[in-house]
Amino acid sequence: MAAPAPHRPAVIVDPFSSGGMYAPAFIAAGVPVVAVTSHPEVPAAYADSFRPGDFAQVLAFDGDIERLVTELRTLAPRCVLPGAESGVELADRLTERLHPETVNTPALAAARRDKGAMALAVRAAGLPGIRQICTDDPAEVERWLAEEQLTGRDLVVKPPKSGSTDGVTRVPAGRDWRVPFDAQLGRTNQWRNLNDRMVVQEYALGTEYVVDTFSHGGRHTVADVCRYGKIDNGEQMAVYESLSWVSPTDPVVPALTEYAEAVLDAVGFRYGTAHIEVMLTPDGPRLVEVNSRPHGGGHPDFCLTATGDSQLHRAVRWFTDRSTIPKSYRLHRQMSVLFLIARSSGTVRNTAALGGVEQLASHHRSTIRLKDGDRVHATRDLLDTLQLGFVVLTHEDEEQIRADIATVRRLEAELVIEPEPVAPVRG
Repeated sequence: MAAPAPHRPAVIVDPFSSGGMYAPAFIAAGVPVVAVTSHPEVPAAYADSFRPGDFAQVLAFDGDIERLVTELRTLAPRCVLPGAESGVELADRLTERLHPETVNTPALAAARRDKGAMALAVRAAGLPGIRQICTDDPAEVERWLAEEQLTGRDLVVKPPKSGSTDGVTRVPAGRDWRVPFDAQLGRTNQWRNLNDRMVVQEYALGTEYVVDTFSHGGRHTVADVCRYGKIDNGEQMAVYESLSWVSPTDPVVPALTEYAEAVLDAVGFRYGTAHIEVMLTPDGPRLVEVNSRPHGGGHPDFCLTATGDSQLHRAVRWFTDRSTIPKSYRLHRQMSVLFLIARSSGTVRNTAALGGVEQLASHHRSTIRLKDGDRVHATRDLLDTLQLGFVVLTHEDEEQIRADIATVRRLEAELVIEPEPVAPVRG
């Protein structure tokens, strides 16, 4: 397949979060970039990461796919790539019309976005997965729980088309799963998707990893593997605490990458970036979910420091000049991202305590969005976390990173969150 002509633009659908990094990377390679937003208005969760000035043109999808295809066809784009989760489905539809030679399997499009269809595709491929059901019928859930002998066990309830752990709720054994099920069913989530069904699944025990990939022609390459640290925060589960890069020589990596690549095949993923979240259980790897776009939160930029490469930069090289892409990666520096967590709701005080973060020996980058007087609620999901801030640590010495992690958590513990006063009850 010949490399596209230099002047042909790359089209990024919803270039938000890490997807916004496509523009400077393509521009540095001499390729103009066009943005397509999947809705006329950018979701509030992404507004801060959208930089319209980076693009030669910004087009908004208003529901008329024919008009958008016609407009893009005049630009002769070299590729259409999703930047954020909200752009995955539209990018698939546009690629099928504009670049059928680099399309992901159309018949499996739902499996790359909808967690219900995703689990069915993985099961159909003969891969082990976490037991789950996706339905709008509570009675069907009851029957399924009884059949799977999961009644009274720890469960997870979540929307099939959410993102950033939005709506992911752990239901401890003995609690009523119907409460989060009923509360979210029929609600439009912050990604503008209607929760017309809900996923109920067993609560899998193990360590969660993420495998970041770039694929071309069905050949999957691994740009990095990271280990998540997650905690329960009151009623919430899946609250991010940390993210650490894993050496490719770690014994867990071969099994994780083999499973992740098989999952990509199962959902018909052939071109582009993806990150596959996998729980490594005592019984082996089990899929949490596939995300058919770059790893968010600025991850590709951090990965450049840790490995000298990233899945996003691999995509830019391949779609620019069909560069040879390495199958795996090398870890040049140890790296961890620490996410700030609000343990309770209220008004924040003593944010000056975090001022010492930048003096740490392994400090690489930090974003602290808290200031005295801010009102916060107990951290529920990744979006809450990113609104508080995070600290990126990197160093050749893993012991130095461990020591600095302890310091960051000690400084975080010095934050004061004053509870909101309770209004008096009037008789």
